[in-house]
Amino acid sequence: MNQKIIYTIIIFILITVIPTAYGQLTLGSEAKQDSIEVKINPNGEINVKHVISSSNMPASVNLFEGQISNLIVINDLGEEKNSGTANDAKGNLSVLVLPSKQNSIITYNLENMKINNNLFNTEISYPQKFSVIFEEPINLIFLNNNVVFLDNKKGIAINGGGVMKIEFYSTESKIIEKAIWEENEFDVEIITDSEIQSFNFNQPEKSISFQVNDESKFITITMSEELLGGPYVTLLDDVQIKHSKYLQDGGIVSLNLKPETTGQVIIIGTTVIPEFSMFIPLIMGFIIILTVPAMRKFSLR
Repeated sequence: MNQKIIYTIIIFILITVIPTAYGQLTLGSEAKQDSIEVKINPNGEINVKHVISSSNMPASVNLFEGQISNLIVINDLGEEKNSGTANDAKGNLSVLVLPSKQNSIITYNLENMKINNNLFNTEISYPQKFSVIFEEPINLIFLNNNVVFLDNKKGIAINGGGVMKIEFYSTESKIIEKAIWEENEFDVEIITDSEIQSFNFNQPEKSISFQVNDESKFITITMSEELLGGPYVTLLDDVQIKHSKYLQDGGIVSLNLKPETTGQVIIIGTTVIPEFSMFIPLIMGFIIILTVPAMRKFSLR
């Protein structure tokens, strides 16, 4: 009998004799997954890959929730494998992987990310650890409204699984403002789709302020902690709003906020680049403390 026919009969038997529990159809035991990878490209296209360990028994693999297309099951040699699929009560798809001496690889596409006002967005959910890989030139991403700079990293790992809201700009807009104090000049980088006006650095008040003319848009401010150090308080028209913080190498900090209305944003820090004049009394006092004992010692000789 043809091998494909035998596999088809096995799949049919499994589907018909394995009972449905709690409204979910289970095909075989749960598969052992070596890795689960979600890859996202700059066009918002999502590709998923599950690597399943070899097994002598049929095993079931739950796929990611959402609209799935181009589902393929192959082995390590690139040979396509026979498999079966089933939907649970919620319409989520699972795949039956038949016994194999090689690892099995399941690949498919999820529905593309939606785009709204230049911002790609999607929500991904899976109960096990998975990684999300972003193709170049994606560098700045938002995870559950928290900012992350990938820099030299390819992606992130979601340990323990869960629900993850992912967003990134289709086209990144960057503004460079100058914060000047005496002879010191610092770059303050602002990444946003919102219109920013009236940028101001106030050294005595330890604050940065600017006017926001759009609602509910991400604003990411990157600067040196030497200019303005934390902890930070962020205000919108004197009302405190939430922010997330991301620390980079070299004492660089990024603050991310999302004002719900237009108005003046104020970022207040606890440390700021000091006035040189503040150091003069300290320096003079320190010199006197060191000099007086030395002079006494010299006079005794």
